[in-house]
Amino acid sequence: MIEAFWSRMQVELLNRRRWRTRIELANAIFDYLEIWHNRQRRHSSIGMLTPIEFERASAVA
Repeated sequence: MIEAFWSRMQVELLNRRRWRTRIELANAIFDYLEIWHNRQRRHSSIGMLTPIEFERASAVA
């Protein structure tokens, strides 16, 4: 599972541009994880919902 995650992050973030500094790269990775992957990206393991949608549906049920 982690290999799939790293592969996806490489395709969606790391291979798209050159990073000038490690700080710039670290900030981009943080944004990718916290904003995109954890909040907005649809995950097949939870029925193609975003994590926020899944939590809302679980709270109602």
